[in-house]
Amino acid sequence: MNEYQRWLGEKLAEKTIENLKKHGFDAHFVGSTQEAKELILGMVEQFNTFGFGGSDTTRALGLVEALKEKGKTIYDHWHQGLSKEEDLEIRLNQGRADCFICSANGISATGEIVNVDGIGNRTNGMTFGPKKVIVVAGMNKVRPDLHSALARVKEVAGPMRAKSLGMATPCAETGFCTDCNAPQRICRITTILHRKPMLTDVSVILINEELGF
Repeated sequence: MNEYQRWLGEKLAEKTIENLKKHGFDAHFVGSTQEAKELILGMVEQFNTFGFGGSDTTRALGLVEALKEKGKTIYDHWHQGLSKEEDLEIRLNQGRADCFICSANGISATGEIVNVDGIGNRTNGMTFGPKKVIVVAGMNKVRPDLHSALARVKEVAGPMRAKSLGMATPCAETGFCTDCNAPQRICRITTILHRKPMLTDVSVILINEELGF
């Protein structure tokens, strides 16, 4: 980012953080992935088990490795060579962990968090079950309002994610969503956190960088 992009990110973040806080979320804005990593590790020291949703953003922060070094138990389905049974067990445990860490497909400056899932372990884990949920996202995920945050899934996140996973979907071929019925469609469940869930402590960390899909 150049200085003007960073300035614009800061101004957009000010409004977004203000509205997220109005909606009950514990919201923070930092300038770099390293700052975000340090902030998150300080927040979660008391927890022992951690679930990770499928997220390039959280991996970019090096959180899995840092928590493993501290002796924490990690439920991460991105391990290579898992059987179907092992994969399912890990995904179930993510929603039962002390702390669940994920990203978002879109965040509105009006204070809503949008996620679209194919299986549901991420959308489940971030709404009910864990004692603590942390949503971490680059400012490229922030859009002016809920409508444009939802549109970002179809226009940006969905096609890019399907392409990165090698899915046989129209969007992975053309780059455009056709609201398909492909067997490998990854956009099957949509959740919108309009407000903080009643029984779940949710922190949102916005980073003034471009991260993830």
